[in-house]
Amino acid sequence: MPEYPSPPRNTWSRKFRVAFRGVKLGVRGQTSYFAHLFIAAAVVVASLVLKVSMSEWCVLLLCIAGVLTAEMFNSALEALARAITREHNPEIRDALDMASAAVLMAAIGSAMIGALVFVYRLGLMTGWWAG
Repeated sequence: MPEYPSPPRNTWSRKFRVAFRGVKLGVRGQTSYFAHLFIAAAVVVASLVLKVSMSEWCVLLLCIAGVLTAEMFNSALEALARAITREHNPEIRDALDMASAAVLMAAIGSAMIGALVFVYRLGLMTGWWAG
């Protein structure tokens, strides 16, 4: 049986280096990712202004992470599809459309959660209802 060289040792520093390289690759040139980052920053500012609770912070940050993660998976699938072929392929098109739909669903769900949290907080601040 032939001997193959062992792969490089997967240290924690190497794992993080590879992961951060992936973030850089996923973000570079992705206008939709920057749009999501802008919205995320707006959510953080609104959360500070509206003085959301710790549990609300957790839910909002989970929503932000979910949308950004979905967008990163979508970007990864787009890169993989381009590496496979640049020709029209209905199966690849369908897979990319489903990945885009996943981002859309995550964004819509997150927007609904954000609206609930922020409307509730605005109601408390303006006295529309008692907390």
